[in-house]
Amino acid sequence: MPDAKNHNIFLVGLMGAGKTTIGRLLARKLGMRFVDTDHEIEARTGATIPWIFEIEGEASFRRREADMIRELTGQHGIVLATGGGAVLDPVNRALLAERGTVVYLRAGISSILQRTAHDKNRPLLQTPDPRRKLEELTAQREPLYREVAHLVIDTGRPNVQSMVNSILDQIAALDAARARTRPASPMNEQKRINLDVSLGSRSYPIVIGRGVLDDAGLLQQHIKGSKVAIVTNTTVAPLYLERVAAPLRAAGREVVEIVLPDGEEYKNWESLNLVYDALLANKCDRKTTLVALGGGVIGDMTGFAAATYMRGVPFVQLPTTLLAQVDSSVGGKTGINHPRGKNMIGAFYQPLAVLADTATLDTLPSRELSAGLAEVIKHGAILDADFFDWIEQNIGSLVARDEDALAHAVARSCEIKADVVRKDEREGGLRAVLNFGHTFGHAIEAGMGYGNWLHGEAVGCGMVMAADLSQRLGYIDAHTVQRVRALAQAAGLPVAAPDLGAERWIELMEVDKKNEGGAIKFILLKPLGAPVITSVPHETLLATLAACVE
Repeated sequence: MPDAKNHNIFLVGLMGAGKTTIGRLLARKLGMRFVDTDHEIEARTGATIPWIFEIEGEASFRRREADMIRELTGQHGIVLATGGGAVLDPVNRALLAERGTVVYLRAGISSILQRTAHDKNRPLLQTPDPRRKLEELTAQREPLYREVAHLVIDTGRPNVQSMVNSILDQIAALDAARARTRPASPMNEQKRINLDVSLGSRSYPIVIGRGVLDDAGLLQQHIKGSKVAIVTNTTVAPLYLERVAAPLRAAGREVVEIVLPDGEEYKNWESLNLVYDALLANKCDRKTTLVALGGGVIGDMTGFAAATYMRGVPFVQLPTTLLAQVDSSVGGKTGINHPRGKNMIGAFYQPLAVLADTATLDTLPSRELSAGLAEVIKHGAILDADFFDWIEQNIGSLVARDEDALAHAVARSCEIKADVVRKDEREGGLRAVLNFGHTFGHAIEAGMGYGNWLHGEAVGCGMVMAADLSQRLGYIDAHTVQRVRALAQAAGLPVAAPDLGAERWIELMEVDKKNEGGAIKFILLKPLGAPVITSVPHETLLATLAACVE
């Protein structure tokens, strides 16, 4: 926890992001003094911000703001909420970065509009089209917020207290890292994101950032015994296996390397038995820790092996694909495919930790990157309309592998999934919403033969089909369907389904874990950002199949 005597916390972000509300709570928790630059300017001038804008102009206000920031950042033990445009001044940015920990509170445009709808004290939003104005401000200021921030926190979650606790935890972790002066560049240190999956005794951390694989101590603190079995595949092994294994051996641990063939078609009993064979041949006991180094297939199979070998051994996830980092590595779903259905054999079994090195995405084939973006889009579509807006605005940066954009996509996706898993670990109800697009998608994978379509490609197409079905039931309008289709297409995902024949489609969708009493269950949008689990009339389903197949 920060030392209130000499530590400052500076909050930056757009108007309506929650800087004042969160700042007051932070200050109260830490016993620090809260200051809002806008309020301080109003107190000293005796004039409101809108009046200053109208009479003196924005340039004059910015000069007053710069003077205030220069003065306040020179003090100690304060939580400072800055104005939304404070980062426009490079001197302000330098002072904020040098004199305290800068927390960027990021909010989606829809949330800001909702929070500021009746607030007349926002001069920049007094326009006929405030949404367009916010879009312009976001485009202008987002890079500057990122440049100056040590931590980035999304304020889309309804539980403010939870957000404040998360900020405190991340500041404490950042301070501890600074104290240790570990050999990492300041930029990489700033961008490391720490999350938690809260499941009582089964809780575990998620660490996201560039260079995570090279932080040997980070992995080793989660290794329980003297023996480690690293499970990977023929594609990932040449890239990362030695980087992970060498420090473990140097620390005196025995490392068993298990390299499996690469591909969804190998997510089966035969490959799983190769893992068991290696564990038995090397006399691995219950204290052996399994490490899943790879994408979703490796993570699922390693987790299932850990759940079943000697009735349960510890394991750690080191996801190297976007799909694994944003989805499959979090939540404890493990398993293998059966020729009659995807992921029909498996177990819920939580890892000790998920350590996601976003630098591994640099070597990811474009098709695999697109497959991972399907799961990112899914999280926004079902549970966070603001995040969906953000993905639409940043899809070009995501496809171009912009480091900051990908880090945010991974972190926000993990936050969303961790929150769902916390509420429903074993998919008794709520967690099923994470299968948006999967009923159609799993049918595509099985119908085309595992490996012909990537899982994310099938899910991306499945989301378009689910959106079409949602519209036919009156849950969303045609514009929303087009948004889902256009975003999937922009991500490089297929949006037209293969023609398996209606009878075959139905047969494949009837083999699904969500189904009850023979009825096919779908996750649909009602509206965007809010899911519903339901069965549908047979004729409506046939209409969607007819409209969406090639």
